[in-house]
Amino acid sequence: MVKLNKIYTKTGDDGTTGLTDGSRVKKHDLRPEAYGTVDELNSILGIIVSLYENKPLKEESDDEILYLLKRIQNDLFDLGADLSKPFSTKNEVNDLRIIKLQVKFLESFIDKFNKDLEPLNSFILPGGSVISSWFHLARTVTRRAERNVCSLLDKEKINKYSLMYLNRLSDLLFVISRLINDNGQKDVLWKPGQYQ
Repeated sequence: MVKLNKIYTKTGDDGTTGLTDGSRVKKHDLRPEAYGTVDELNSILGIIVSLYENKPLKEESDDEILYLLKRIQNDLFDLGADLSKPFSTKNEVNDLRIIKLQVKFLESFIDKFNKDLEPLNSFILPGGSVISSWFHLARTVTRRAERNVCSLLDKEKINKYSLMYLNRLSDLLFVISRLINDNGQKDVLWKPGQYQ
């Protein structure tokens, strides 16, 4: 368990940060960039959770989405721990890593939520409702985190499920953005060249 007695340590004053294995890297290194973006995503999901918890008119799917978001927030801390611990030759049995089950969990909700949505004949623009717009923002930050993890993968070994988790999560957030837009009825469709 993590115990934080002191908030500032001054150890990062030289532009470095500590990884879980005790090593230090520059704060702009690919690894902190990756788990930092995951942290940013988690903060956006925290805003969405707050919006759901303070929603005056609850809908049938709200409790399920709220449960799902809170579970994803916890999983994102697992992902941050995974990304902050480089692979080594030492015993890694007890290292916290994203596992296949967490990826499958996301896939099950993508399938469940997507089955009643009309197929798209156009890309959609972020919008339709405030909460849907927040889901689109979360989706795009998830894609940035995925790109960061891909960049890290070019340089170092990573857990393959961490990348898969981000890929499925962006898909899930997209599907939820449509679900809460009256099952896609309030989606804003892109009209190519409309203003040319």
